[in-house]
Amino acid sequence: MVITFNIGYYIQNHIQINPGESVTEKKGKTSKGSSAKGKKPKVTVIIPTLNEEDSIGQTLDEIPKHFAKLELMIVDGLSKDRTVEIARKKGARIVMEKRKGYGRAYKTGFKKAMGDIIVTLDGDTTYPAYDIPRLVKMLIDRDLDFITCDRLSTLQKEAMNKKHRLGNWVLAKTTNVLFGMKIKDSQSGMWVFRREILDKIKVTSDGMALSEEIKIEAFKHPEIKAIEVPVEYRIRIGDIKLDTWGDGVGNWKFLFRKRFRKKTLQVD
Repeated sequence: MVITFNIGYYIQNHIQINPGESVTEKKGKTSKGSSAKGKKPKVTVIIPTLNEEDSIGQTLDEIPKHFAKLELMIVDGLSKDRTVEIARKKGARIVMEKRKGYGRAYKTGFKKAMGDIIVTLDGDTTYPAYDIPRLVKMLIDRDLDFITCDRLSTLQKEAMNKKHRLGNWVLAKTTNVLFGMKIKDSQSGMWVFRREILDKIKVTSDGMALSEEIKIEAFKHPEIKAIEVPVEYRIRIGDIKLDTWGDGVGNWKFLFRKRFRKKTLQVD
């Protein structure tokens, strides 16, 4: 608690924030218009994988298949188990990525995606893949650019331990104060967005910090309409790959680097 207090004290007394920022929605200046009536959207679902053989099949099966012109893609970090084999049998496009990193996998997937709308989630069944059609429809009907999914408001108790909950709270609070935002879950890995916004934002992290970075870029861009929507978050299948302290501290430091660094180069 002493550490959290000191962090809060430093932020509150050194950074000015905009108290008028919306909690759940930030309106952009542009309008895309809705898809033509009856025309299915082109959607790419990107799932980064590394040794997910126990869960990738169930994750892919849970994604509804007939609501869109659908591309299922896994970006695999050289799994040593049957992840790729199972995903291929389920109809997924396989993209291999030798370079390490959660963010690196997504940036590779973004470049390869063929859909006009991109959906992301993990391959461990924690995120509600069944909810993808609802979220895509919301994006289109409300003329939005970016949706991030809030896991914490409806979190299943067994799905996240107290240490991870505390870490998520610290990271969300730091994000909100440093960048004048009001989101509840800065670390969520389920997003739904229009591919075209990738030309407007700059994401640099190859690691776990890409999750918070893409939200900052989307919510702070004046031409991007972004909202946060609560979703179910469930107990994972398989081993936890998150390095609790290493990734948590790394993500926290990244927020300060991004906030105070004057110029950051794009990483391809």
